[in-house]
Amino acid sequence: MARRTPRPQATHEMTLTPLKERCEECGQFLWVANHGHRTVTRLDGLWKLTIVVRQCIEPNCPRFHQRYRPEEEGRWALPHGEFGLEVIALIGQWRFREHRSVPEMHQALLARGISAAQRSVTYLMQRYEELVALRITDHERIKAQLQKQGRVILAIDGLQPDVGHEVLWVVRDCLSEEILLARPLRSHTQRDLTALLKEVKERLKELEVPVKGVISDGEETIGSVVAFVFPGVPHQLCQFHYLKDATKPLYEADRHAKAQLKKHLRGVRPIERALEERSTPENEVIRGYCLAVRAALTDDGRSPLQASGLKLYDRITQVSDSIARVQEKKIAPSFKAGAAAPYQRDEGYYHAVAATAERLQAGASGGTDPGQSAAAHWRTGS
Repeated sequence: MARRTPRPQATHEMTLTPLKERCEECGQFLWVANHGHRTVTRLDGLWKLTIVVRQCIEPNCPRFHQRYRPEEEGRWALPHGEFGLEVIALIGQWRFREHRSVPEMHQALLARGISAAQRSVTYLMQRYEELVALRITDHERIKAQLQKQGRVILAIDGLQPDVGHEVLWVVRDCLSEEILLARPLRSHTQRDLTALLKEVKERLKELEVPVKGVISDGEETIGSVVAFVFPGVPHQLCQFHYLKDATKPLYEADRHAKAQLKKHLRGVRPIERALEERSTPENEVIRGYCLAVRAALTDDGRSPLQASGLKLYDRITQVSDSIARVQEKKIAPSFKAGAAAPYQRDEGYYHAVAATAERLQAGASGGTDPGQSAAAHWRTGS
């Protein structure tokens, strides 16, 4: 799709010149063929680059009229790219570390003053994935890294996106955090996993790098395969899986407490519908509270270290405390006064606005403490 708005004016300028001044074949001086221009968006602003392109003008040279571009150009951006490498790296961090969505990343770029379309964010995310794939498949780099450290500790795990799909088995080194092998398997029988680990063993044997340990979950098939392929090598259960299994009763209790707390937070949508009929400063404040409650309801924690029920309770408590402070400033009574205004046809609307503070606050304080509920649920086993 073509650009609909003009690109902003560049705030910085720089000229890039090739370091190579003589031809590698004939040794003659390289003449300037032309000047190219590129506009690159970086985190520090919009840059206009002038690219000096050189070429050999010796007719008998095998590199006659072969263009030489500045070596530094690749440090700024990918070929034909409009965004700098640091912007691509930032998109990758937001997506795969902070798990932000494309619209969220787009708004974050605009907040930084970086003009970009939402489809450009998707494009940059794809370029990041390609760069990561190139790094993972750089066998020479991995070979040098493993030989330098002199040993490896293997971690084995299978990732299944959904029931019925192939399982992606990943074998990586815990010391260098490099992926040694990744392969999808339709099944995880002992025969399939044995072939997978034997392939890793052969690769490490060629590099003369010994395996000092293996880490995996508690699946029995993996344990027997590791004992067969790597006899005598210590095999340890993954601490994350071990901790997740150990805290499973707490997780179930916390989930039950969260479900009980959600029952007291129903009815946010009718309040939002009532607020759509009037646009006032008071309504904007109430709408902000509704959005805060909705965001708290959809934010799940990460088991086993983040309890979603306790997290929801903390956030709703903050909303309740904020409403209480508003009431102390005599703002909430003005809502109630509006309900008594002589507008009979809007009686339901004013009633909803007047009762919003009480309903939101009652949702946060009307239920039992989820920490106590979780503990009681765990003790009784209900």
